[in-house]
Amino acid sequence: MNHTVQTNQDVRFNFETYIFDLDGTLLSTLEDLAASCNYALRTHGMPERTLEEVRLFVGNGVKKLMERAIPEGLQNPKFEDTYQTFRKHYMAHNLDSTKPYEGVMEMLESLKAKGKKIAVVSNKFYDATQALCKHFFGDLVDVAIGEREDIRKKPAPDTVMAALKQLQASKKGAVYIGDSDVDIMTARNCEMPCISVLWGFRDYDFLIEHGASILITNPLQLR
Repeated sequence: MNHTVQTNQDVRFNFETYIFDLDGTLLSTLEDLAASCNYALRTHGMPERTLEEVRLFVGNGVKKLMERAIPEGLQNPKFEDTYQTFRKHYMAHNLDSTKPYEGVMEMLESLKAKGKKIAVVSNKFYDATQALCKHFFGDLVDVAIGEREDIRKKPAPDTVMAALKQLQASKKGAVYIGDSDVDIMTARNCEMPCISVLWGFRDYDFLIEHGASILITNPLQLR
């Protein structure tokens, strides 16, 4: 598949609606996710995971993260208790180290000043998605949707379609921006273009292998 690595000089994006993944795209969340993961594992007598292991585990929601981190995954009789320990700890500590990537705030401010519609669609559980977006982005993000029990999560198109509905926007003129193979599949399932970012949880080779067609190296390229 053809691919393009855009640079600050050659980028010419002009969409009306920008839908972003959260973890690894707008926010650097890995350290807090790893800390809560290891707190839960430690609390329930399980071996802890390295930061690099957690990096490879993220990308499809925190339940999948814990399924990958816990020995025997869902088959472990302690899975549900460990998962709930993670959720409780993460809600209390998700601001310890988390912060926007360099250039993200300026990019969002520029898009908003141009009248663009902006949404966040994440597989992070709903309350955390809402809280983090409100804390860091305020009115810069029009709609924030996290994992919900009543709707299929990414890579299914449902949460993106729900965001477009709330924005009163069409998928024509919209773009999806993310850092993982799940995001590439999500955009494909939504029949939308996908911009893959190279500052997140997955590297160039991984993204190309999973079908990335446009890659950028800096958030400011989007403005």
